[in-house]
This record gives sequence, C-alpha cells and structure tokens, in this order.
Amino acid sequence: MPSLIDLRRRIRSVKSTQQITKAMKMVASSRLRRAQDRVLGARPFARMGTELISSLAMRVDPATHPLLAERDLTRPGSTVLLIVVTADKGLCGAFNTNIIKEAGRFITAVPGRNITMTLVGRKGRDFFRRRGYPVTYERVNVFGRLDFDHARGVAKTAIEEFTSGRVDAVHLVFNEFKSILQQRLVTEQLLPIPRRAIPDRQEPPIDYIYEPSAEELLDVLLPRFVETAVWQALLESAAAEHAARMTAMDAATRNAGEVIDSLTLYMNKVRQAAITREIIEVVSGAEAL
Repeated sequence: MPSLIDLRRRIRSVKSTQQITKAMKMVASSRLRRAQDRVLGARPFARMGTELISSLAMRVDPATHPLLAERDLTRPGSTVLLIVVTADKGLCGAFNTNIIKEAGRFITAVPGRNITMTLVGRKGRDFFRRRGYPVTYERVNVFGRLDFDHARGVAKTAIEEFTSGRVDAVHLVFNEFKSILQQRLVTEQLLPIPRRAIPDRQEPPIDYIYEPSAEELLDVLLPRFVETAVWQALLESAAAEHAARMTAMDAATRNAGEVIDSLTLYMNKVRQAAITREIIEVVSGAEAL
C-alpha cells in the first residue's frame, strides 16, 4: 500500500500535467479559429479554380501542355511522387498516425511501382527517412508561420520532377478539415492535372475563346493551379492539426481530472484506515493497562 506522501506527490504531478494539457487546449483553440478562417476563405477560390482548370483541360489536347500529359503507370518501373503532409509536433491524437498509414497503403497498393517522396512536416519526415525512402524535397517547421512560399516550393519541385520525366505522376496525401471532431484523409492526384467533368452542374458546358492562345494561358494557369492545390492542402492540414490537438488535450484534461478524483478518494481511504488503526492501537493499549 503506498504511503500518503507518495499519493500526495502523485496527485500534485497529475495536477501539473492537467494544467499543461488545459493550457495546450486553449492555445490550440485560439490557433484553430485563425486557421479555420483561412481555410473557409480559401475554399471558394480553390473550388472555382479547380472547376475552371478541369473545364479547360477537358477541351484541349493533352499534348498542349506538359502538365496535362498522361503516362502509363502500369508499365514496369513507373515512378510516382507522393507528397505527404504531416504535423511538426505530436500530442494531436491519431492525426500523424492516420496520415502515415494512408501513405503506407498508397505505397503498397501497386506492387513494383517506384515511389519517391516529398515530405512536409517533421513527423512524416522522420518516419519515412528512418525507413530509407527516397526523398526529393522536404520541409519542416512550416505550420508555425505558414505562407504561400511554402506551397510554392513544394509545387515547384513537383512540377520539375514531372516535366523532367523523372516521375510519371504526383499524388498528395493530407488531412482535410471537416469539423473540430472530424478530419478526412484525402489522397488526390496532383499531376498530371486530372481531366474530369464537374458534377452537379445542370447548365451546358462552357466553351472558351483563348486570347492570346491556349498554350500561353495554360503556361500561366496550370502552374498556378498546382501551387493553389498545395496551398489548400497545407491550410486544411493546419486547421485539422489544431482541431485534433484541441480534442486530444480536452480528453487528456478530463482524464487527468478523473485520475485526480480517483487518487484523492484512495488517499482518503488510506488516511482513514491509518487513523482507525491508530485509534484501535490506543484503545488496545488502554485496555491492556
């Protein structure tokens, strides 16, 4: 049976941990509000940009631009660049674990396919580096002060790898922010830019007149679209990370409170047993006299 001193020491330790988790929850909540505003502000632009580029891609020859060129991924030796976006820090529940597992499923989905990686975030960087995966680009400590230059660097590397022919496709894995309690794992093709029709549209498709030419416009729009897609993924991941951390720290704070209550009850029982034992000893001694 532990002594009262040990129990008091343990209760103080759990209370200190509870104060830390409560402070981390408040910080994550504050950062989440700002990150959520950025995500909600960027989503309409990203959605309309995707619709515009997809509409353009459906109407031009894939040979018009290198970023539209589709390649045979079933041939032996094909290479895919996988961009994995994780957090720089832990204490956010299963946020990083889920992303790493999703990336692992993508890597093992097609046997014999070569994988090279672009890693954003310290957790993913450390995990895949230890396992010896080839890495073309890595970036850590981006979510403390996230700006568009981070997305531009990732997109530039992806475009260079694809247009040079070193990779045949580029895919992106990240956590999409749905709500405070929910994040959705997303694996999407970044390059070649998908040629897909936009669903849920009742009006007939729009055709375009290009001025000065389709090639010159695509030279500007397509790289910008790739940068915007990466930027949106970083914003979504940042908001999802703060939401996951806030939820995890809230659960940790509640669990610490339950541990404190349990230890306090047990300490009171031990103290009551000690007092009862002392009273019995005193009474027994008096009767013996």
